[in-house]
Amino acid sequence: MPYFDAASAAPLHPVARQALLASLDEGWADPARLYREGRRARLLLDTAREATAEAVGCRPDELVFTPSGTRAVHAGISGSLAGRRRVGNRLVVSAVEHSSVLHAAETHTAAGGVVAEVPVDRSGAVDADVFAAALDSGTALACLQSANHEVGTAQPVAEVAEACRAAGVPLLVDAAQSLGWGPVEGAWSLLAASAHKWGGPAGVGLLAVRKGVRFAPQGPSDERESGRAPGFENLPAIVAAAASLRAVRAEAEAEGARLRGLVDRIRARVPELVPDVEVVGDPVRRLPHLVTFSCLYVDGETLLHELDREGFSVSSGSSCTSSTLTPSHVLRAMGVLSEGNVRVSLPGGAAEDDVDRFLDVLPGLVAGVRERLGAPAASPAPASAAGPLVVDALGKRCPIPVIELAKVFGEVPVGGTVTVLSDDEAARLDIPAWCEMRGQEYVGEEASPGGGRAYVVRRVT
Repeated sequence: MPYFDAASAAPLHPVARQALLASLDEGWADPARLYREGRRARLLLDTAREATAEAVGCRPDELVFTPSGTRAVHAGISGSLAGRRRVGNRLVVSAVEHSSVLHAAETHTAAGGVVAEVPVDRSGAVDADVFAAALDSGTALACLQSANHEVGTAQPVAEVAEACRAAGVPLLVDAAQSLGWGPVEGAWSLLAASAHKWGGPAGVGLLAVRKGVRFAPQGPSDERESGRAPGFENLPAIVAAAASLRAVRAEAEAEGARLRGLVDRIRARVPELVPDVEVVGDPVRRLPHLVTFSCLYVDGETLLHELDREGFSVSSGSSCTSSTLTPSHVLRAMGVLSEGNVRVSLPGGAAEDDVDRFLDVLPGLVAGVRERLGAPAASPAPASAAGPLVVDALGKRCPIPVIELAKVFGEVPVGGTVTVLSDDEAARLDIPAWCEMRGQEYVGEEASPGGGRAYVVRRVT
């Protein structure tokens, strides 16, 4: 069964499995003890730290292991903010950071701190100059991911890190998605990552804090991991994480080039095979293994279930998934189509034949979902009827409001308008995206007297 969701969790690398099994026998003792078994465990821990620090690009004494990547992010943000509280209480983040960063930002706001969110362009990238402009004398910390987890866009970390250095602001980089492909460039101050993203075992994160960065660990601590990650180390998992990181790095250049070719094929072929598709994310500055696209008039949850029945495991940032009824914050910040969203992230070793079969089955599945939802099959023909139309889609979830808009759009002449009433937050993204895909004018939105919002579209072609 083709597993195409490596961005969520990569399959355990064979090297990680071997290292995990071996260290279960050798690394079970307390590495803080001086007897033979403890010294053996300490040697394994020190070796793993040195190997991981080399891959990260930091000193071994700058790196600690945490119980997860999320915990590394939270510890990095809280410790940096506390260490620089005399400077100010302002935290700067991009609008497309991982939820772990945004949750930490919410906690900071609740405690009286200030959070500034830097917008992104339609590809999902920040502008380094705009990010630099958000830094001021009261900024305690800035956060920027190395590459986006939903659309794969790589961020200008080196440029932003230089701007942060000039402003005297430490930069925390969430490198969870990119670390397996190579070190993060630039003069970053803190870095967080998670082993299960590169084929290591789950339950191992890492946090690197450069020497000279003011840092005050928060919460109870102990003598382990420099007081930054209290508790007994999961040594077998740490050893496996370090071994797998070294292994995937050795394979990264060749495997990255191979997967980039497969992803390029998906990026090019999906719009040719499936009408009304928007491929999102930067086409060049991106992770090699990840591609995301959105299908107009499609229920994302249904499409994912259909792909699962065909044997493909993929994920979605769509508003129509079982876990949420709102668009992902990443798609919302980018301003792209959210309905029918599919993220394909290929694991190492993904087969070319599986990608070809994915491209073979996708058009029929999308067409079937659209047919069941009653989506229009073609663009509307010119009409001569006068007067604006109103579509009442209150209480209906995506993609129904957009489908209802498309059904009646042919009834208005050029220059005429259609107003869609909707209380689904996804409409704020998907109706403007429909206009852009169809070459029509999105006039804007306003409050609807009956509740929800009124979205106005004018026919120009």
